[in-house]
Amino acid sequence: MEKIRIGIAGYGNIGRGVELAIARNEDMELKAVFTRRDPSSVKIHTENAAVMHMDDMLSMKDEIDIMMLCGGSATDLPVLGPKIAADFNTIDSFDTHARIPEYFENVDKAAKAGGKIGIISVGWDPGMFSLNRLYAEAVLPQGSTYTFWGKGVSQGHSDAVRRVDGVKNAIQYTVPVETAVDRVRSGSEPKLSTREKHLRECYVVPEEGADLQAIENAIKTMPNYFDEYDTTVTFITEEELKAGHSKMPHGGFVIRSGNTGEEGNKHIIEYSLKLDSNPEFTASVLICYARAAYRLAKAGESGARTVFDIAPGLLSAKTPEELRAGLL
Repeated sequence: MEKIRIGIAGYGNIGRGVELAIARNEDMELKAVFTRRDPSSVKIHTENAAVMHMDDMLSMKDEIDIMMLCGGSATDLPVLGPKIAADFNTIDSFDTHARIPEYFENVDKAAKAGGKIGIISVGWDPGMFSLNRLYAEAVLPQGSTYTFWGKGVSQGHSDAVRRVDGVKNAIQYTVPVETAVDRVRSGSEPKLSTREKHLRECYVVPEEGADLQAIENAIKTMPNYFDEYDTTVTFITEEELKAGHSKMPHGGFVIRSGNTGEEGNKHIIEYSLKLDSNPEFTASVLICYARAAYRLAKAGESGARTVFDIAPGLLSAKTPEELRAGLL
């Protein structure tokens, strides 16, 4: 079997999840992990894969089919995404929704210049939830769509909090407002503001001597992340963080309420996820899109793509014949 050769850029929660996901896909192999840390300090699970510094990435250009970009959306991916897409076929999980159009244009320009494919904003939201919003709205053009996240750990928001000056470590939970979910499931199609749908809970380990009030204000006023939500900031110790917040569950719902026919018959479409490990599940989505990127690159395509542009059959290791016989 021809194996898709994978590189991992960034070995945090998502990067480790990608490595574990590769082991569950027989048509893939990990070639190298690239890190900004001292490579000798990074221990990985895959025996035959290299661990290299990020600056040495281009030396592996001919040995890697798809580069998985596992950095954060706040500051890493806006820079690394376009840069790496000029030389490698890439997959990333950029999740700052408001900046996706801008990020797409930057990756598209770089990938086209290099003759590469860059599939952006892959995961479960953006990603799988995005597809379910599209399908539901296409089927029920008259209606309302609602997305609820959590309760669970948001990796992107947690990363954004950790980058605030004075923060040593942190984790952020997204929490649906239960009364809002119940109103949506009733089919009443309520008008809900961002603030009415979710709460955000931040647990922060401050650096010694840090200005706690300044940290809390920086978090609560952060554009695109917290400024439109009711947000709580709780300061805790590193020991409390490890004891009570070491796991990374998540999940959520996409609900479409709409009408059909002359009599306005009501229909509700609901898609839900309940995840024990947000990074491992996200990594599993990234990996199946790596398969699609590989096939598109083999066909000579280039430029940026989103999940909306990828045919479902390209994600599967099964042949089109197997898919038609077993899943259609």
